[in-house]
Amino acid sequence: MATETTGKTALIVGASRGLGLAMAEAFLERGWRVIATVRGAGRTKLHDLAAKAGGALEILTLDVTSQDELAALAQKLVGRRLDLLFVNAGALDDPPKPIGEVSTDEFIRLMLTNALGPLRVVEALQSLVPRDGAIGVMSSGLGSVSRNVGGGYEAYRGTKAALNTMMRSFAARAGGERAILVMDPGWVRTDMGGANAELAVEESIPRLVDTIIANRATPGAKFLNYRGETVPW
Repeated sequence: MATETTGKTALIVGASRGLGLAMAEAFLERGWRVIATVRGAGRTKLHDLAAKAGGALEILTLDVTSQDELAALAQKLVGRRLDLLFVNAGALDDPPKPIGEVSTDEFIRLMLTNALGPLRVVEALQSLVPRDGAIGVMSSGLGSVSRNVGGGYEAYRGTKAALNTMMRSFAARAGGERAILVMDPGWVRTDMGGANAELAVEESIPRLVDTIIANRATPGAKFLNYRGETVPW
């Protein structure tokens, strides 16, 4: 872990494993204080990371699909300053099906987890982020409408495209005062991404975190990949 601190704090929602866990570790290595959330009360790899972080990592509980848990989290954070609010939440339709074959319950689950839940978090906690801070969400290249030429993962694509659109609407209402970052980490080998994915976590997340930090103080909405390149909406 870094010995020099930046004095900055990141809240990473959804950090018990995979991309969120790697983000928490990367920010700690860069001298940030991290508040990270998990679902439920069980021990996770995030708790193991906290044991090595010397008090720089605080773990709180949140299921983004629960408005009651979100209200409780917002209450715990009253008066805190967040230099970065980042929501890493996602669920995949597995196995993927044509949209007409996706059940109503499955579609609602994906939309709530991938789009509505994250935006509720953003709306509830935005006041903790100053004008020179940033608000971000983990999207996907599959959420790009213009790049969708092959189909597949239709429900997942649709909910990530909805997330992107909602973030642009949020940015419009926010008046361009803060950086609004919609991030594409690439296809990464995690429990969700699968063993055949193109990138190791170590190839994606450190660069994604550096991209966030580089764009943190630039107001306006951006859809960026982990290399800092613009992704077409």
